[in-house]
Amino acid sequence: MREYATIAAVDLGSNSFRLQVARVVGDQVYPLDSLKESVRLGAGLTPDKTLDEEAQQRALACLKLFSERLRGLPREAVRAVGTNTFRVAKNAAPFLEAAQAALGFPIEIVAGREEARLIYIGVAHGLPPSEEKRLVVDIGGGSTEFIIGSGYQPERMESLYMGCVSFSRRFFPDGKITRSNLQQAELAARSEIQTITAEFSAGHWQQAVGSSGTARALAEILEQNGLSPSGLTREGMSHLRELLLKSGDVKLLQLAGLPSDRVPVLAGGFTIMNSIFTALDIDHMTVATGALREGVLYDLLGRFHQHDMRESTVREFMRRYHVDPPQGGRVQELADTLFDQIAHKLSGYFDTPRQYLAWAARLHEVGISIAHTGYHRHSAYILANADMPGFSTREQGLLSLLARAHRGSLKKLLDQQPVSNSDEWMLILVLRLAVLFCRSRSDAELPAMKLKSGSNGFSLTIDRTWLEHNPLTRSLLESEIKDLKSVGIVFSIKTEKNA
Repeated sequence: MREYATIAAVDLGSNSFRLQVARVVGDQVYPLDSLKESVRLGAGLTPDKTLDEEAQQRALACLKLFSERLRGLPREAVRAVGTNTFRVAKNAAPFLEAAQAALGFPIEIVAGREEARLIYIGVAHGLPPSEEKRLVVDIGGGSTEFIIGSGYQPERMESLYMGCVSFSRRFFPDGKITRSNLQQAELAARSEIQTITAEFSAGHWQQAVGSSGTARALAEILEQNGLSPSGLTREGMSHLRELLLKSGDVKLLQLAGLPSDRVPVLAGGFTIMNSIFTALDIDHMTVATGALREGVLYDLLGRFHQHDMRESTVREFMRRYHVDPPQGGRVQELADTLFDQIAHKLSGYFDTPRQYLAWAARLHEVGISIAHTGYHRHSAYILANADMPGFSTREQGLLSLLARAHRGSLKKLLDQQPVSNSDEWMLILVLRLAVLFCRSRSDAELPAMKLKSGSNGFSLTIDRTWLEHNPLTRSLLESEIKDLKSVGIVFSIKTEKNA
């Protein structure tokens, strides 16, 4: 992948939208510019999990501002990620389309554990090197991520559905703080945290680190009001709890270090953090400068330097699910050859289609470890639902689609999993042909093939003599013609002597 001197990350959180532009020098990134807007996207979620129009308009207005700063940057040098609200909103798909148009760049929706992985990378690059186990806690607007790792390597990752925006709306909707609603919020938070206590409590790590806005805001409040000498302490949190109860209303708080944009979500964020201190037995927590957007930058940098986490994940999945590497290599090699012949016809619906095709070729048989019968459906399920570090939910969806469609009835496929665009159909056709011709699972020499894409559909030209000596393949190709016709795609076979 090409390298760039300037890269950018866009973090579309449930509370704030953030843009970070950075300069690349070797294996490091150095901040050049940053923008932050308190969009409070999560506050626009209705009880039925629909994102209201007002929140959408706030978000789109912010993205248009960001687009001006990003203007002129190559598409591959910018990575935008959406988090919890994008994950849970029922109308996320149409809103995502509008958001991408406003920003001018694709937006990836990342799963909770992938968000946790990126957060840890960002935090680790902003801390002094250490071999100690670190617990990283990131309280966002709609979810809270927990990670234990050492060095730059995360080892345990979890994401819980609780955040400063969602908790503030749920337990402190009018800003009033009473002993009753504070206790209810703490009980709800501890109930969530209880599911991970065994693996994340003190004893599994040596240092606790908080990242993002809630941790930084609480640390500033504790330090500037003399409640903590440095960072977050259990004693300081206890004193702050009493101050919150004494005020009775977040709008009446008179605390040094409390920014105005943090007031509406302070009670919810404090409740979650205080419950984390209690449940995980934390005495002291330092605050990191890095967070999700820095993690996105370093992950993007790794792709330029041939340290793409997605490639590592593909290799790990092949090992975990006992995929046959030689067979995956055969399918990938032929798919790559066929792809080259029609790549100029792609419409550009998504970046680096060759990469996705190669990963799908290597992973299309992951479902065989479950059962050979219908293994393509098992493969599709695994690729859509498993935690795949480095991959966005959209990327996993594309891999799942290709795995599901590489064999079997395409008409049945469309009844369950729609194909969105012509580029997807082209990748499906290439993968199906590659799997078909590699069915013998041997290194037998294949004939030269010419795949063409035109206004009347697709055609494959192949040596006549070879096809006559391989009746099974001829039969499979004839079935492929019928199957593609059932979904409205014209595919024909042409033979030539010594093609």
